[in-house]
Parts: sequence; structure tokens; C-alpha cells
Amino acid sequence: MKSTTARRIGLSIAVVAALTGVAACGSSGADKAAGGGAIHVSPVAALRSVEKSTDKADSAKVRSTTSMGDVMSMTANGALTWGDGLKGNLTITYTGGQLAEMMKKAGSASMEARYLPDAYYAHMSDTYAQQAGGGKHWLKYSYDDLAKLGGASGSYMKDQIQTATPNQSVKMLLASGDVKKVGEEKVDGAHTVHYSGTVDVADLADRTSNLDADQLAALKKQLSTAGVTTDTVDIWINDQNLLVKKTEKAAMANGTMTNTTFYTDYGVKVTAEAPPAGDTRDFKDMLKSGGTVSGSTGSGTLS
Repeated sequence: MKSTTARRIGLSIAVVAALTGVAACGSSGADKAAGGGAIHVSPVAALRSVEKSTDKADSAKVRSTTSMGDVMSMTANGALTWGDGLKGNLTITYTGGQLAEMMKKAGSASMEARYLPDAYYAHMSDTYAQQAGGGKHWLKYSYDDLAKLGGASGSYMKDQIQTATPNQSVKMLLASGDVKKVGEEKVDGAHTVHYSGTVDVADLADRTSNLDADQLAALKKQLSTAGVTTDTVDIWINDQNLLVKKTEKAAMANGTMTNTTFYTDYGVKVTAEAPPAGDTRDFKDMLKSGGTVSGSTGSGTLS
């Protein structure tokens, strides 16, 4: 029973880790700029304009696919807003890999993910609630708790989730020093300009995170152990200077991580509130009663 609970806790941690790449979006609230004008300037100048536009955005619908070797493949669909902290709702469906099998055994391969500025909530199945959730369906992951539990990687994860807006993808390319214009392409039938670059993950964390020296050294060690070195990022910008598509690809010890995310319906109304307290269990309390971080996140997920 203890090993079963530990696996479920490991699944819960992996759920949050996998979602850091999908919480990003754009909006019609951005300043409008002609895409044709951006074509004739340098990639860096064009992306600086795009970064400013998306930074002013408010909300969008998001759909994405993510895979991590044989660990998992998943889809995410929903809407997010970020004008006053990241908020929104996504439906997450695990379509393959170890996590899909774990989710199925826990009652369902799909769940509702709810983002608030200080925490992330996952709505689990009746089976999961009965066996591991203390009868409660919602699991609450406080970002502060995740930062403490995960050490350097937890602090970095917290930062990545809370700042996961589409302009962060643009900032990654600008920070890489390796951005280039690929060409003009159609995305969902609309004209876009395609840019690409390769990011040194450890170097980017060094320059953009709020980690102290010891935390940064620990994070780099964890990245090295996980086999993560570079991340190839491609983005597609529409004629309103807004991000409409992003892809990422990175080699990992468990296999290649890939993510493709589309952003549409800019300015859509998004509401998100904390689930009922009576049907919510804090993940930190779950750890105390059912297992430990070190005992549940080993070879099954990240290493």
C-alpha cells in the first residue's frame, strides 16, 4: 500500500512538472503592428517588438501537445489569463506513457487543471479521491510549497509557472543569442513569420532566474543528471505581432521532450476561482501522510 501511495504522489509531482510548458498564452489586448513591417527588420528587433506586444496581453485560448520519452504524452486545452497573475483552466489528458497508465489506474486519464496566482489545483477522479485523496477530489499545490519541496528545481519550477506567459518564449529566444528568421508560413490558414533558436538551459537559468549561487549550482546538477542541456525553440508570429504557435524540443535522459502550443481567441473572458475547501486536499499534507518526495520521484519520473 505504501508503494502504491508513493507512486500516486510521484504522479502528482510529475503532473505539475509537465504543466510548466503549457501555461503560456497571448491576447488581442496587445498593440497592433503590421507583420510585414517586422519582416524587413532584424530578428532581434522584430522579437523585441513581439515581446512588448505579448507582455501587454490579457488572455487567450490554449491547446497543446507534450511528450517526454516513454514517461508520458499529453494534451492540454483551455484558456488562461495573466494580467493580474496567472489564472485559468485547462483540461489535461494523458494519451500515452507511464503517466497515462498511472492515471488510468487512478480512475481517469483526464483531469481539470486550475491555475491561480499562488497555487495550482488538479481535479482527480473518484477512485483517486477515495484511495489517496482522503475523499477529496481537488489537490492543491502551493507554489511556495513546491519550491521548498523541490529544492533548486522546485524554486525554478515555481518561477516558471508564475511567469509562464507567451512573451517568455520570445524572451528565451532573445536571451539565447541564436535567434534567426526561418521564413513566412501559414498557421491555421493565417500568415505568420517563423523564428527559431537554440537555448542553453543552464545558462538561461543562470541569467534569468532568482536563484542564489547554491540553488543555481544544485539546479545545474539536476539538469545535468536529467540529461537536459539545450532547448530548441520555434515561434510563429501573426500580423498583429502576437504569438500564435510555439514548439520546443530538448533531449533528456528519459528521451526527447517535445511541446507544441497554439494560442487563439485573444481577449477571451477567463474566470478561475479556488475549488471548495471541503473538497480540497493540500499536497503538502498528502506527503506527510503517504510518502516522501525522495521516495516517490525516483526512476519512475524524472531521473
